[in-house]
Amino acid sequence: MDLFDDLPEPTNEPAPVKLQQEERGEKRKRSISSEQTEVQDDKQEEKKVCKEGFAKLTGFVSARRGEREEMQDAHVLLPDLNITCLPSQVSRLAYFAVFDGHGGARASQFAAENLHHTLLSKFPKGDVENLDKLVRKCLLDTFRQTDEDFLKKASSQKPAWKDGSTATCLLAVDDVLYVANLGDSRAVLCRMEQAKDSGKRKCVTLALSKEHNPTIYEERMRIQRAGGTVRDGRVLGVLEVSRSIGDGQYKRCGVISTPDLRRCQLSPNDKFVLLACDGLFKVFSADEAVQFVLGVLENETVELKEGQSEGAGLFEAACQRLASEAVRRGSADNVTVILVSIEFC
Repeated sequence: MDLFDDLPEPTNEPAPVKLQQEERGEKRKRSISSEQTEVQDDKQEEKKVCKEGFAKLTGFVSARRGEREEMQDAHVLLPDLNITCLPSQVSRLAYFAVFDGHGGARASQFAAENLHHTLLSKFPKGDVENLDKLVRKCLLDTFRQTDEDFLKKASSQKPAWKDGSTATCLLAVDDVLYVANLGDSRAVLCRMEQAKDSGKRKCVTLALSKEHNPTIYEERMRIQRAGGTVRDGRVLGVLEVSRSIGDGQYKRCGVISTPDLRRCQLSPNDKFVLLACDGLFKVFSADEAVQFVLGVLENETVELKEGQSEGAGLFEAACQRLASEAVRRGSADNVTVILVSIEFC
């Protein structure tokens, strides 16, 4: 299986023309009071980074506990990773991640607290050749090390922890996105392209991650070769994912912590990246989720916070409403949504 899939290069189409402020100015006055009533279950954050010449990445997050007794998801928004001795050809790093825990919240919390520190310690430094190859190796080594560190800690407990977690991590190296993922959380990119038939601009949803569950042929074969079994679509009839951080009791059965990697060059046609756990995708397809966000961005109105830009207000509202809609549609799982808007300076 090729772990190093690259997305197609963006076309050289002009960036979409921004809506005129006067066309939408009158729409700013309506509120989003329906979401405000759910603030106790909604964690919202906004992080920004814009280095000269690169796309500005702004992260928004909304989390819902759903019907679960415990919130087992974790997330990280680090728009400006500080690191000494960056390679000479790199000007900025940004990192966004969502972790969906199972069997407890300890694996997801551990990954959220530690994975990016391990990433920074292993990231190429100084003058290097073949940066792309080194970044990929860094991500693979980081996931392996994070898994080993958690399993060591988990096995030392009395009784041993049995927690596990998915991981979907987006690392921006200047204007190149690297997405590393394990399990069934996902990342998708909204890219605007010109329709050949009508000439109008339309959104193309591009997958930035690959789902890992034991019903997939390659995953099932690996599990069976390791002596494990797949029953009712689960490893040993219990575990829903075939790759994860933690889950020590299943590692001998072919469950691994090797992520799939995708690389994507950003372009002015790119609008946002959506990262979310399977609590969202149980009730939304990737296309439906992207179209829902676009519907809010293009047609809805919000009441802006003091000092908040129109774009930030719309993305924050879209993030909130998408998570709320997943719960309304019947997702009983934890739901965590991260929206990363893309705007070239």
